Amino acid sequence: MFKFETLEVWKKSQRFCSDIIDDVKKLPNDYRYTIGNNLIRAAISVPNNIAEGSGRKSKKEANNFYNIAKGSVYEVINVSMLLVDKSLITQPRFDIIYQQSEEIARMLTGLMAN
Repeated sequence: MFKFETLEVWKKSQRFCSDIIDDVKKLPNDYRYTIGNNLIRAAISVPNNIAEGSGRKSKKEANNFYNIAKGSVYEVINVSMLLVDKSLITQPRFDIIYQQSEEIARMLTGLMAN
């Protein structure tokens, strides 16, 4: 088993990413391949960077990847704000994305502190 597979933040970010992909599938075609692809790339970046960071030798190197993952969480929120503003996702769905994002960002901060 790889180290990242034991990290709760990675598990949560995998579920988060899967949910975002499902959201993008529901977007109109005009948005699915533009904003939707951007949203998916940002969401996938979160667990990918957690996984990559966990395999680094030094804490400094690992934290760099965890910090990138955290930035990708912020990117998901930014794009999601645009989608809710354009009525492409509902406010309740955005609220869930926001709550999940806050939790993942908090967990990444904790991971970087340890």
